[in-house]
Amino acid sequence: MSENKSDDTTTVTDLKDLGAAAKEAAVTTEANNEAPAQDEAPKAEAVTEAAAAPREAKKDEHGRSYGTGRRKDAVARVWVKPGSGKVVVNGRDQKEYFSRNTHRLILNQPFLVVNSVGQYDVMCTVKGGGLSGQAGAVRHGISRALENYEPTLRGALKKAGMLTRDDRIVESKKIGKHKARRTKQWAKR
Repeated sequence: MSENKSDDTTTVTDLKDLGAAAKEAAVTTEANNEAPAQDEAPKAEAVTEAAAAPREAKKDEHGRSYGTGRRKDAVARVWVKPGSGKVVVNGRDQKEYFSRNTHRLILNQPFLVVNSVGQYDVMCTVKGGGLSGQAGAVRHGISRALENYEPTLRGALKKAGMLTRDDRIVESKKIGKHKARRTKQWAKR
């Protein structure tokens, strides 16, 4: 190890030494603060109790939970309630609206992640963008609505990346170019 010790400072020159230095700092801090102030203890307990308090389910008078999903230019308003697994998109069944299997697979991913396929009915309206963006928006909305209906599912959905909005959008076209970056065709003569 390449550490230079002088009084209370430790210089770490390698990442391998970082762990040892952190442990030494923790031991030193514990030794210096064996008896914490009496005012600090209740504050720490209050913070841990607030953090450990379970989230409450958000349901409307019909027993549904709401979630807004966004992807590219598409915005989906999604309501989830217990049922037989029926998914209605803009008044049509999901097989009619999303004819591609890949779009339906994207749409049903949140249910696969939390092992609840066929347990919830989904009613959603989606506007803007194309079918691919709309499928992603509905997926995002379903994930948010499931989290609102059953807050215990948040961990699994968050770990799978379902609650994160995919913020990739099409790059705007530039002046003097055919598309965003595609240059004009070069001609020798």
